[in-house]
Amino acid sequence: MPTATANSTVADQPSADVEILQKDVPAGKRFSDPQNFINRELSWLEFNRRVLEEAQDPPQPLIERIKFLSIFSSNLDEFFEIRVAGIKQQIESETSDVGPDGLSPTETFNNIQRVVRELVAAQYSLWNEELLPLLAKNGIRIPKMAELSARRAAWAQKYFQQEVFPMLTPLAVDASHPFPQLLNKSHNLLIRAKTQRGGEQLHAIVQVPRVLPRLIAMPRGKGGDDEPWVYIYLASLIKQHIGELFPGLILDGVHAFRVTRNSDLYIDEEEAENLLRTIEQELRRSSRGNAVRLEIEADCPKDFRDLLLKFFNLTEADVYKLDGPLSMTHLIPLVTNDAFANLRDRPFQPARDPALPPHVNIFEVMRRQDVLLHHPYESFDPVVELIEEAAQDPQVLAIKITLYRTSGDSPIIQALMKAAAAGKQVTALVELRARFDEAANIQWARQLEEAGAHVVYGVVGLKTHCKALLIVRRDADRLRHYVHLGTGNYHPRTARIYTDFSLFTCEPQLTEEVSVVFNTLTGLAGYPGLKKLLVAPFDLHKRLIGKIERERDHALAGKSARIIAKLNHLVDQETIEKLYEASCANVTIDLIVRGICCLRPKIPGLSENIRVFSIVGRFLEHSRIYCFGNSGQREVFLSSADWMPRNFFRRVEVAFPLENPLLRDQIVKEVLPNLLNDRVKARELQPDGSYRRLKPEGKEPRAQAQWHFREVSRERTKKMSSSKKKLRADKLVPITDPDAKSVASAEGQPGSPVSGTTPKQSP
Repeated sequence: MPTATANSTVADQPSADVEILQKDVPAGKRFSDPQNFINRELSWLEFNRRVLEEAQDPPQPLIERIKFLSIFSSNLDEFFEIRVAGIKQQIESETSDVGPDGLSPTETFNNIQRVVRELVAAQYSLWNEELLPLLAKNGIRIPKMAELSARRAAWAQKYFQQEVFPMLTPLAVDASHPFPQLLNKSHNLLIRAKTQRGGEQLHAIVQVPRVLPRLIAMPRGKGGDDEPWVYIYLASLIKQHIGELFPGLILDGVHAFRVTRNSDLYIDEEEAENLLRTIEQELRRSSRGNAVRLEIEADCPKDFRDLLLKFFNLTEADVYKLDGPLSMTHLIPLVTNDAFANLRDRPFQPARDPALPPHVNIFEVMRRQDVLLHHPYESFDPVVELIEEAAQDPQVLAIKITLYRTSGDSPIIQALMKAAAAGKQVTALVELRARFDEAANIQWARQLEEAGAHVVYGVVGLKTHCKALLIVRRDADRLRHYVHLGTGNYHPRTARIYTDFSLFTCEPQLTEEVSVVFNTLTGLAGYPGLKKLLVAPFDLHKRLIGKIERERDHALAGKSARIIAKLNHLVDQETIEKLYEASCANVTIDLIVRGICCLRPKIPGLSENIRVFSIVGRFLEHSRIYCFGNSGQREVFLSSADWMPRNFFRRVEVAFPLENPLLRDQIVKEVLPNLLNDRVKARELQPDGSYRRLKPEGKEPRAQAQWHFREVSRERTKKMSSSKKKLRADKLVPITDPDAKSVASAEGQPGSPVSGTTPKQSP
């Protein structure tokens, strides 16, 4: 696709004073010096440490602590499958490349091993010494097989015979039977045996079936609520009865292990004639990629370990001895059991925005006003309803949408299929390479094609990561574009646990620019440059750099300057160096970065004006916000893009402005202050790369952002349910009237303070 230059009117010319900024930085602290950057892999591990801290937090409900323990394991799996696998490939290829932090691949790998072993040791210590006893205290037991009562042992044996044994296949390992190609993250048993008469040792592998639950709930007795819940591990059950698979042999040892493989997809799109078929083939290959990690039981003897290392072509550095289950991801049955509701967080039901009550004509609302939703505190239902309404509205002529991730049973996919079947022009830009969702995306992409939708499999060399919906409708006065822009995926399930924003608008210039983006992605024309939208890979990076430089120049000129950004990750070297420049010019910078942050804050003479916070809580912080003070003419953008090279240069991303003053104030006066004032779930990044958990100081309130937003939502729900009055059309606020009071403010939604929740400070 042809590239284009960024809009030349956006970035101001740099001030001549900028040339002396670098000279003012103390020796050894030049902006590009490696010591000014945190290694991205080690920063990610610090993020996962914060997840583990949530599991270690005693005030947290017990089942929520187990949920975070499971998330920690799942995160670590993906880290090894993608990041560690890539680093090992760099080491094997003897590359001399180093990152901005100056660490070589070998140095990075060694540091990863050190930190991961520390974290895993803390994880299993927590499980064995604290969480297991607490579960037992609350009537939930996970005993060892030898600890089962006679009645439960009899049930377990019967279950094994009827449900498990028929699925097991012993795989011999000898000269005529090579070591089997075990699947990624599979649980297996390595068995050593010998014949009754003695002789040479025999080895075999038994794979733990994936179709059965890894954590089995045993039936409860007649004791009612006093009867404990008892669970057993599937692998332990198989191990207990493994002898039944090897009659006539004497077992000399049985030990469980788990292998993690390289799961990244390697696709040359220029050579792939059919991208969909190529990805399908690569998915089959990736489940059998090179091994990168071996997890074994803590009591596994050295000779067993050495045999497995030889089989998988690994070294001692790749082995992790675990004193407990080989994966905590299989504890999810405890998290989802409704019987343990008293051990979980209080249930939360998202509120409806007052501007979008049930059964409202969403197109009519959008013609009168822009609407901004804050998920999951405000329901994602209006997004689904907009697409469903468009599918059945005879005045709707076309629907265009980008799809990165969605649920398999998504009502959005069903609505798009109905729209296509009804003869509407439906175009879906489907990203087949959404990591770990590739197979699901292929399945429903084919369903859309069969229904008559035009499916475009992204852009060669780029991932389509932006979240955009464009509806073309013939209204009574003219043809009009209706647009939804979001920071999160069109995924109704994750919309209940991820924090994101949704903008509904039919503002002419903005919607026209969204149309241009779709045409650029589906057609052959080059990117023309836009005024309102910042679009990667074309101009997002350049224009963001320009806005940071503008704040720097304002500060040098003695004007007010401010930058606040909320991101998942901050990695891009040039962006970090520009933030250092701005800090040296006395720009006040607050960064809310959930995960990786390669910037070192609070270094005198370099970044002393930069603070970095991370919030890990009940909901996954997923929204991206860019806020620039602009000498009093504040700019706010929402986006799907982090400040990383992949988002700037290898993905299609969109950052969209909030120009309506009421909606902009919702972000600036409500959302950002509460996030920055969090003293419960927030940690602050230290110059050495560690994080310090924030606590209230003095009489400062014990503020918690996510709790605040939930309570505002609950209060709004109460008001709406107690009132039978319907929203009248004359109360809707035209988007052309920036001075009018919004219905949202009247109802007490985020955007106007609710009694007792006024933010202490404004960013």
